[in-house]
Amino acid sequence: MAASEFVVVGGGVIGMMTTLQLADAGHSVTLVERGRCGAESSWAGGGIVSPLYPWRYGSAVSRLSGWSEGYYPDLARRLYEETGVDPEYRQKGLLYLRVDDEARALAWAREEGKPLEPVGADFLYAREPEAAPGVEEALWMPTLGSIRNPRLVRALRVRLAAMPRVTLREGVDVTGFEVAGGRTLAVKTRDGALAGGQVIVCGGAWAAGLLESVGISLPVRPVKGQMILFKAPAGLVRRVVLMDGRYVIPRADGRVLAGSTLEECGFDKTTDSRARESLWASATAIIPALADCEVEHHWAGLRPGSPEGVPFIGAVPGVDNLHVNAGHYRNGLVLAPASTRLLVDRLLGREPILDPAPYALEGRCSQAAGSEPEASPRITE
Repeated sequence: MAASEFVVVGGGVIGMMTTLQLADAGHSVTLVERGRCGAESSWAGGGIVSPLYPWRYGSAVSRLSGWSEGYYPDLARRLYEETGVDPEYRQKGLLYLRVDDEARALAWAREEGKPLEPVGADFLYAREPEAAPGVEEALWMPTLGSIRNPRLVRALRVRLAAMPRVTLREGVDVTGFEVAGGRTLAVKTRDGALAGGQVIVCGGAWAAGLLESVGISLPVRPVKGQMILFKAPAGLVRRVVLMDGRYVIPRADGRVLAGSTLEECGFDKTTDSRARESLWASATAIIPALADCEVEHHWAGLRPGSPEGVPFIGAVPGVDNLHVNAGHYRNGLVLAPASTRLLVDRLLGREPILDPAPYALEGRCSQAAGSEPEASPRITE
């Protein structure tokens, strides 16, 4: 098999969107995934196309998020047309209940030019009649959209599988990199070595382990999130509703997702009854009528936690042709279009859509092998 111009390690939404953009630009790409593309955190999340409380993040996250939000409607239409799989992008807005930092939220909205306004009970219950009773005021963000992420990653996989310049290598476990003379010569796997010109690590919560072989301590760690899915009648919940850091997300067929937990427990993806009960209590507090609906599914995924939730996007110091796009924390799907475009712009010598400096690895990770990863500060949501 001839070497590809690019080898992308990790087949989540970041790896698949990177591969799509490179192939769109006419380049050959091998995408390597240890399981099935899109089956980890990209599948497990909720699909809200915004950070939950965007004013609680810094400008680096806001810039990526702002660019990405406008990209999803066209991407969803394109994938539906090309694959027949509907990612179900819905722009129904978001209602925030019981926000204790409203002044900060409104100041952020004015600065960013985002529509966000306080609304009264009449407005709230006209749009969500089943919302928690007795709420006198809420915040309303009309432009927020959501996407059905399991269908998004399915559509991306179907599209990539049909592209002649893309080679999908699923079920292939990457063990490290062969490096000599400051360059990556090959990606090492349990099935042999894969040669490529440029190598891009999009391994999510597993990215830090992959980079240890080249002496880089990337401060990215797994943060477990558990969610539940209600089988509800269509129309019971009409849009995303947030309250006290938890949320409900409606799907077109009536199902309602509720999430999510934040748990520091390594690579453990097991679910437990305590989390299920907590999620059920939060969801039924937001929409009391969900108490009469069956909980159809309960699962967990691993987010790639990082300092301040700011991803690492760019070249690996000391290795000319090795790059990283990882550490998106709770916002991998939210930030994927902008973060992948930013890196692809750099790889192809194009003018970048954003200043790449805040996401660079230099100064944010250690080149000393064996050093301890930096823990990310908690972001209260």
